[in-house]
Amino acid sequence: TKANDGKKFAWCPTSGDEGYVKGMLKEVVDGTAHIERPDGKVVKMKEEDFFDEQCNPLKFDKIEDMANMTFLNEASVLYNLKSRYEVFMIYTYSGLFCVTVNPYKMLPVYNSYIIDCYRGKRRSEMPPHLYSIADNAYHDMLRNRDNQSMLITGESGAGKTVNTKKVIQYFSLVAAGEKCSNGKSLEDQIVAANPAMEAFGNAKTTRNDNSSRFGKFIRIHFASSGKLASGDIETYLLEKSRVTFQLGGERNYHIFYQLLSNRMPELPTKLLLALDPYAYWSISQGVIENPSMDDGDELEATDGSFKILGFSQDQIDGIYKVSAGIMHLLNIMFKKKQREEQGEPESTEDADKAAFLFGVNSADMLKYMCQPRVKVGSEYVSKSQTVNQCEYGRNALGKGIFEKLFNWIATNINEALATKIAKAFFIGCLDIAGFEIFDFNTFEQLCINYTNEKLQQFFNHHMFVLEQEEYKREG
Repeated sequence: TKANDGKKFAWCPTSGDEGYVKGMLKEVVDGTAHIERPDGKVVKMKEEDFFDEQCNPLKFDKIEDMANMTFLNEASVLYNLKSRYEVFMIYTYSGLFCVTVNPYKMLPVYNSYIIDCYRGKRRSEMPPHLYSIADNAYHDMLRNRDNQSMLITGESGAGKTVNTKKVIQYFSLVAAGEKCSNGKSLEDQIVAANPAMEAFGNAKTTRNDNSSRFGKFIRIHFASSGKLASGDIETYLLEKSRVTFQLGGERNYHIFYQLLSNRMPELPTKLLLALDPYAYWSISQGVIENPSMDDGDELEATDGSFKILGFSQDQIDGIYKVSAGIMHLLNIMFKKKQREEQGEPESTEDADKAAFLFGVNSADMLKYMCQPRVKVGSEYVSKSQTVNQCEYGRNALGKGIFEKLFNWIATNINEALATKIAKAFFIGCLDIAGFEIFDFNTFEQLCINYTNEKLQQFFNHHMFVLEQEEYKREG
């Protein structure tokens, strides 16, 4: 503190990546503050602006709760988050909530002995951590006998999904309880639900290698004793358009690339798949590699998840067959019939493979794609389709089947997480797709961004408006 004795510092905006640099007050002349920047340049600002942008005393460096700062301004908040981040302190409190800065690598801050350190501790006793927020929610639930919810929000790639997983892992260990109906422990099953859902609901985008393309609200139910009772997952708005369309630098859903990884050599043969992703246009419009994930390892994790969740081998095979069938279905090409506007399939090879995997008749499937039956009055008539209409129908069918499969998996996961233990309360975790703006934005992205805006509005209202009203009531 001595080095700063008698000197006043303020944040000066810069045009570079820094955003703000620390400047020292030289003098105040006629209501104008003269501030010297580290590069020797003197900048001027109004005296009142100087006081708004003042730096905090040195004792507030790397402060754990930013609500305790003397001067609370944007530059001070950014500087505090940055200085903590540089020494790998990725969690910082800001009043009632916890701010996380994504380090884009796994740090040893989630080990089981760290969970023990936060168990039953007050927030002020330990450094800021997601586990402290989770533990407080758990103890508030038991003390107040009331449900709790955690809102995990941020833009795409901020780390929402990873933090949601860590919250669930915390509850699974702190409140470990009974075995499930299939003999597996409930905490293992709740943790295992993630890889299964991610394979069918996450994809690589330009901002994030493992972006959730659907929203989920995970409820962890507890018995009145505080032990785990069951879990359930509610899903919202899967981005179906990705099944038939990806931007440059993006991928389709992980599951398609997992099936082509050849980690289980019997799978591609059973599913009639060529190992070249470029043989399937529906999964190769962007990139096919995902630098931070190994598709083979992910396939093993997905397969392991289904087994822990108690899916039968027939069900698992069925899931893979439907997924591969979608790839074959979307490969069916149409051409114009000679001297007619009507469309017909170029060849039946892909249709035969898709029909075989779906367990339907190939000729019938093609017939109804090219000449669907429409009800006119009380009669059914066959309606001829142009090539464009056939392709549109094929894509809609592919997206529809994928969505049905996704919902079926979610329903079965919920059945696996159900137990006969009486439920008293739950803690909910909301993890939705993050805010993103692409070169080309689909309808789903509009919905995602709108939802994020609404959540931010709810959060601001809850944090600031309701707090102020309480202060007014208390005078």
